[in-house]
Amino acid sequence: MSVLLHTAPPDRRAGAVAAWSTAVGIGGLAGNAGGALILQFLPWQGLFWAYVPLALALPAWVATAAPRIPRQTATLDLPGSALLVLGAAALLFGIIEGPGRGWTSATVTGAFALALVVFALFVRHGLRAAHPVLDPRLFRLPRLLAGSLGIAVTFFGMFALFYVNAQFLQYVKAYSPLQTGCAIAPLALGMMAVTKYGMRWAQRAGEARTVGAGLALIAAGLLLLATADARTPYLCYLAFLLVMAAGAGLAMPTLSRAIVASVPDHRSGMGSGLQGAARELGAALGIAVVGTVLSVRFAAGTGHGATAVTAFADATALGYRIAAGVVLVVGCAVVWGLRAGARAGRGGS
Repeated sequence: MSVLLHTAPPDRRAGAVAAWSTAVGIGGLAGNAGGALILQFLPWQGLFWAYVPLALALPAWVATAAPRIPRQTATLDLPGSALLVLGAAALLFGIIEGPGRGWTSATVTGAFALALVVFALFVRHGLRAAHPVLDPRLFRLPRLLAGSLGIAVTFFGMFALFYVNAQFLQYVKAYSPLQTGCAIAPLALGMMAVTKYGMRWAQRAGEARTVGAGLALIAAGLLLLATADARTPYLCYLAFLLVMAAGAGLAMPTLSRAIVASVPDHRSGMGSGLQGAARELGAALGIAVVGTVLSVRFAAGTGHGATAVTAFADATALGYRIAAGVVLVVGCAVVWGLRAGARAGRGGS
């Protein structure tokens, strides 16, 4: 993202941001479809081996193809990075282990307490460090805070789908891994089609309305998917996926642009890093929360005599509904923040 912002002319930066956002979203979809293709013909270890040539080739390609940008004097913030990773790991551990160990167990409450303490230390470090990995003072900007929160909740909803979708199609619909990958592939096409026009709509209707519409569509898609079962025709299921694709196509490029436009040029790298952190944390939370709901509900369903397929479909529906609720609630805060940022921008101009 930093390279794009430094090299793209000002009149083409919006398009560059939209292209970058689309590529990030499609990357997640490609992982689902490509992983399904690998599992159709190879054991699960093939998922990891297939990534090795990409991990070796792509950095070399980027190093030769990407234009050079002025080197900045900032140093790597190892303590801040370590605190951020440790805090996120403790938070995710508590969410994942809560159902099995008990939410009031010493291990789980200790994990949440550790996450709280570590994040507090991370903020303190960021305020004192000369070159922090993330300057907490940036969150005083309502537009940047809303954009970061919006990116996180968008990936929360999308990766809740990615985590559940493959299992639902294979266990409930009895699809093969290859059929499962092909079934979700149109989601990428829908996202690309909407992203092309999403930035234009944002310029006309405003960021808050565009993002609000996008997050509402993601939540609507999750609620529609919650109604699916073994008898749902694929075309209906595809329509539900395309609703989510439209929402992601509207929200992601607009949110990315809101973040990068909120930081000065010399801090574009930090803005890019903030997007990455929000994206990864949102995706991890989506998987952890929905996966936890799925396992607890499935165990309860089979314990009451339901068939495995029925119990899994019921657990999937509950996971989707909870994810939709999170997207809607957080989405309201995001829209409010974007509107506050717009008012602050008009007041300062």
